[in-house]
Amino acid sequence: MSPLAIAVLAIGMSIDALIASISRGATLHRPSFPTALKTGAIFGLVEAMTPLVGWILGIAASQYVQAIDHWIAFGLLAAVGGRMAFHAVARGAAAEDAPRSSGGIGTLLATAIGTSLDAMAVGVSLAFLDVNIIVIALAIGLATTVASTSGILAGRLVGARFGRYAEIIGGIALVGLGVSILIEHLTA
Repeated sequence: MSPLAIAVLAIGMSIDALIASISRGATLHRPSFPTALKTGAIFGLVEAMTPLVGWILGIAASQYVQAIDHWIAFGLLAAVGGRMAFHAVARGAAAEDAPRSSGGIGTLLATAIGTSLDAMAVGVSLAFLDVNIIVIALAIGLATTVASTSGILAGRLVGARFGRYAEIIGGIALVGLGVSILIEHLTA
């Protein structure tokens, strides 16, 4: 996988955490940098671990599906990206203006896990490709840490209003990555 593809994947995977962080930052009263960094670290760590778990699960199943692995990778990435974009569009502007509660550490951890499930599905699809999963997991974790930390700090200014558009773009990028994988394998 090329460095550009890894970057697109890492950024695409961090969008859900960015959106959640912007929302969380919008509900906090003047979030401090340590608060933002703690949120970013939690989201980044969880987001880096889940593709590894998915990759291990995918490796266990890879010998049974090698002939169609590129279709599986495409299907998973398209489903994850399509779901991201669809939910962002379906949520609509009314939901963006609704007040949200930021909750405590339990809520933060639950949100981090919830936003990282798509990274697990991507990890499964990566098991069928010749990739360095450690580099990809670290890239996803780093991108998520930066995005979440920035999201908390920007949340008070931006609110959730523009997060929906970023989620749509991230979803489209994941679908595009899936199409790219499919084309690469079908034309090789």
